[in-house]
Amino acid sequence: MTTMPKIDAPRVKAPVQDRCRVLFADQLNLARGKYVPMSDAAKGHTRMCVGTFAVTYDKALVAAPGGGMLDGLPDMEVTFDPKAMRPSWDAGTQIALGALRFKGEPFVLCGRSALQRAIEAWRARGLEPMVGIEMEAYVFQRGPDGEWVPYDTPGAFVYGTGPFSDPAGLIDEIWSTAEACGIPVESMNAEFDAPQFELTLRYGDAMKAADDAFLFRQMAREVLYKRGYLLSFLPKPFAEKSGSGLHFNLSFTRADGSNVFANDVASGTLSPEMRGCIAGLIRHHEALSAIMAPTTNSYARLQPASLSGYWANWGIDHRSVTVRVSAETGPAARIEHRMADCAASPYFALAAMLQAALLGLEQDYDLPEPETNDGLETINTDRHTPHNLNDALDALEADTTLTAAVGADMIANFIAIKREEVRILADMSEAESLAYYLPYI
Repeated sequence: MTTMPKIDAPRVKAPVQDRCRVLFADQLNLARGKYVPMSDAAKGHTRMCVGTFAVTYDKALVAAPGGGMLDGLPDMEVTFDPKAMRPSWDAGTQIALGALRFKGEPFVLCGRSALQRAIEAWRARGLEPMVGIEMEAYVFQRGPDGEWVPYDTPGAFVYGTGPFSDPAGLIDEIWSTAEACGIPVESMNAEFDAPQFELTLRYGDAMKAADDAFLFRQMAREVLYKRGYLLSFLPKPFAEKSGSGLHFNLSFTRADGSNVFANDVASGTLSPEMRGCIAGLIRHHEALSAIMAPTTNSYARLQPASLSGYWANWGIDHRSVTVRVSAETGPAARIEHRMADCAASPYFALAAMLQAALLGLEQDYDLPEPETNDGLETINTDRHTPHNLNDALDALEADTTLTAAVGADMIANFIAIKREEVRILADMSEAESLAYYLPYI
């Protein structure tokens, strides 16, 4: 096991009473924010520096478009509804999830605003995007020399539950804390490799799903860190074990609450909406990878025969494809996109996914034939995700149709930050690369 840097847990202090934790997700899916007194939170806004969009994980400053590095690093405004605060996992604290504004206008780099635009585009067609999110993560514990080593789960197996999979009861604590914070859990279980877990949240409208996923990841990491464990959503922390993904389950409801995909599988004829969504996701497959798999480590996970979303293909109830059509019908009918990992911002990734799907519907893209081979050794396509982050960024930059739909300024900023990240990690060993990412993902 690679030796990780020791990260000392902070001292436990008496809880601060009556405060608000204002949070937003940046392009790196870091939970940027600040604590403010509840009396100040009643104003519904606070200020932070736009320079949060001009730094890499290790705080290297980048002259990224919109990040303000060459403009004196001015302020932006984080705005929120004081009546919509959410309970926190910290005593005496409530959470406000913010959207960003700059010089009185919505900030072009705000992921939450990008997702809102994508949602509104679908609503204009009379459809409400509904999303369910599945996350995968590994747990680390301290080794004899203070290094991070895999959590000791000697009896764990895929779909395992109980003390052999989780002897310290960590998943129980995450579940109970999520419930106390109003984050709805669908299921939790051990995943394919030990000590890996699948953490699934309940379906909701797209914005709530993104909010819940963003808060859940932060909550789960902080709760376990206080116990002396590290929960890592890094896509490939172990070369010899399976990767950890982020699966988006997508459907759309009409005004009457019915699922537009309800009869697609049973009828044997895909609706125009499902055909368009799948076609759009397949057409923009390579470009989407930069947003959905946004670290250099992501491409160790995205490999052939890995069930990870590598191939640009789709199929019905087939886990070796990227776009899987569930065999369920009625209210549970959905498509599942399997490419992303949890280094991605759920806001940014969902915005890109919804925009790609909408392009497929509006532009009437051709739908390729479904995958009916094993998808492991025999595949019906030669298109796949790029083999590294730099090539994925090239694909995103070249896909001007998707870039315009998601937001050209947002994409330009993201690409600049990630190009610097690629440069920083270019000469690092695997151990150094893992040490770079592990404290943050």
